[in-house]
Amino acid sequence: MSMKALAVKGLCKKYGETVAVDGVSFDVNPGEIVGLLGPNGAGKTTVINMVLGVLEPSTGTVYIQGVDLAVSRSKALEHANFAAAHVPLPGNLTVFQNLHVLGLLYGVMDLPERIKALLKQFDLEGFRHTKCGVLSSGEQARLCLAKAMLNRPRLLLLDEPTASLDPSIARDIRANIRDLAVQEGAGVLWASHNMHEVQDVCDRVLFLAHGKILLEGDPRSLPAQHGKSSLEELFIAVAREPLSLQKGRA
Repeated sequence: MSMKALAVKGLCKKYGETVAVDGVSFDVNPGEIVGLLGPNGAGKTTVINMVLGVLEPSTGTVYIQGVDLAVSRSKALEHANFAAAHVPLPGNLTVFQNLHVLGLLYGVMDLPERIKALLKQFDLEGFRHTKCGVLSSGEQARLCLAKAMLNRPRLLLLDEPTASLDPSIARDIRANIRDLAVQEGAGVLWASHNMHEVQDVCDRVLFLAHGKILLEGDPRSLPAQHGKSSLEELFIAVAREPLSLQKGRA
């Protein structure tokens, strides 16, 4: 349990002269939920894509469960999984078919039993033979999270997993993610624009601005440290006046 679920060191991503991510370093501990926050264009999704191996960093290193992603990509990613509202599963496959194919790719042991347990956990048993393309947004979100937990990941990466969901479904999904962290000791990196959700579920937050980590701390106490009344007010300040916050931090 002492091994970091994720260790990012000096991560940079450049596109020609444009710097999307600029020297980002942070850890995610086992059992910890870390919020990755910032306005559009701050670099959140770029960071997640580099951790997933979708993008190659210009410089820097990513370690998942102590495994260097650049040296042993397959071994590192065995320990990780991902869910996002904007990345739906293939709509022409049924719920079971999607989970079965992905479970084979991940090499999940006792796959039929694992799928059965996840369908029950996410209240999807009645949709086992339903094509994903006709599921509601809430049902698709539950399926994406079930898919993300197929391989019992030690690191779960989330990009707006509850976007566009009604409050009841979003609450259930947050509870499932919290259970994964607390009961199974998985680390979670959660990118979100929903500050109320972040304050409710995250143990620690990182605020990105212009590709750099500007602020870090407990989401419940960090706003007051910077003279703000709420996490949402702090988010707006990061988006509009990051230089003033940087000076205050120094």
